[in-house]
Order: sequence, then C-alpha cells, then structure tokens
Amino acid sequence: MKVGIVGLGLIGGSFAKAYSAKGHQVLADDIDKAMLDFAVISGSISGKLTKDNMKDCDLILICVYPLAAIEFMKENGPFIGSKPVVIDCCGTKAGVAKEGMKLAEEYGFTYVGGHPMAGTQYSGFAHAMKEMYVGAPMVIVPPVYDDIKLLDRIKKLLEPAGFGHISVTTAEEHDAMIAFTSQLAHVVSNAYIKSPTAKNHKGFSAGSYRDLTRVAWLNAPMWAELFMENKDNLIFEIDTIIKSLSEYRDALEKNDLEGLTKILEEGKRLKEEIDG
Repeated sequence: MKVGIVGLGLIGGSFAKAYSAKGHQVLADDIDKAMLDFAVISGSISGKLTKDNMKDCDLILICVYPLAAIEFMKENGPFIGSKPVVIDCCGTKAGVAKEGMKLAEEYGFTYVGGHPMAGTQYSGFAHAMKEMYVGAPMVIVPPVYDDIKLLDRIKKLLEPAGFGHISVTTAEEHDAMIAFTSQLAHVVSNAYIKSPTAKNHKGFSAGSYRDLTRVAWLNAPMWAELFMENKDNLIFEIDTIIKSLSEYRDALEKNDLEGLTKILEEGKRLKEEIDG
C-alpha cells in the first residue's frame, strides 16, 4: 500500500510510523522541511508527498488543523485523482467535511471525514508512536452513510494502524459528542489548574489531580481553532457544567448537607448507569 500523509505532528507522525512499521510505503508533506528530512532519515517515511505522486497513493491522511486541511484540498484537489481515499483527521467535522465533500465532487476524488480517538497531552513528531492507534476508536463521516463497499474499503485501508473499532456518524452528531467527551474536558482541565492553590499542590496530590490536569498541557493554537469551529456545541456544554457547579456551591454556602449528599449521589448514580 502507498500512503500519503499531510502533517507530521503527533497524529500524522503516529500514522507514518504505524504504516511504515507494517511495511507500507509512506510519503509525507509538512511545513517544517527539517522535520520532513528527519522523518526520512529515521525511516518513518520514504519520501515527500507531491502533486505529481499523490494520485498514485491508495490513502491520503490529512493530519493538520481544519482550515489548513480545507486549504490543502482546495490547492491539491485537481491532482489527487480517483485512486486515493482522502481522510482528514481533524478534531471537528462540520466545516471540514462540508468543504471536503464539495471539493471531492468538484475534482472527482473520494473524501471521507475522520477522527482518530487517540492522543496524548504532548504534540509533535517526537512524541508520535507507531502503536498509538492500537485498540483505539476511529470515527468516520462518509458522504453516504450506508455505502457498504466504501466502508469496507476504508476499514481495509486503516487496518495497519490497528484501530479497535470504527464508528460511522454524521458531522453534526460527531461535533456535538466531541464537545462533551473531549473539548469540555480540555476546558475544565485548563481552567482547574489556574487556581492559585495549584502552585502548592506538591505533597498533597495524587491520582485525582494527575487525571484532571493531564490535558491542561495542550497545544493552545490547535485547540483554540477547534473550539471556535465547534463553539455552539462547546458553549452548551460549558453552560451545563456551570449550572451543575452552581448547585454544589449553593449547597455548601447554605450548609445543606442533605442537599449536597443528594447531588453527589446523583452524579455517582449517573456514572454507574452510563459507564456500568
């Protein structure tokens, strides 16, 4: 298989290492030419992805920010051809999927929205891992929901990455869910660490602190763009958690032990119902 990868950060770099480790030819492009050269020297890729060779790829993975992904498809749409399946790996789907599907129809290439549900708090090629996607979910947004032939083709193309499960959804459903499962968690973690008490936590913290603050260490420009792309869904989730936090605060202020116990029990019950 010949795979093209656009962007050699954590996501694209991990794809490059995974496919190369399985013996597939990987071509890549990145705005950092020194990083591109290093990826060749390290054996993660075999060369540069260009307008001349992208049409020969079986799969092209676009692993950059949403606006950059759209720009790549606009600029390179005439050169992709009918052979590759193009999958963007952006963290939001509505904007990029709409443009991707429109450009695919205009230029005659096959486009599918995608979002690999894996990562770390770190960024960049240096932190990329060939096993990062092993067992992880992959969400795809195809142009036609029930095209079994295309879905089977995508499954086979992504097999070397080692995903544990592939989910099919719409761009709108994806973005609404991601606002809760990922984006809100990053906002809460980033806000939590801003407490003045945090500076003196050493010796007083364990797993709870570590788990809650892990994703506060984020790539700010990337997450800011993703938040803006999905702002309506994220604002809803932020408003919801502010409302819930106010209930805890009010119970404390009123010395309402019974009420506080009740809302704590409610949260515990919901966690049991949702996650078993």
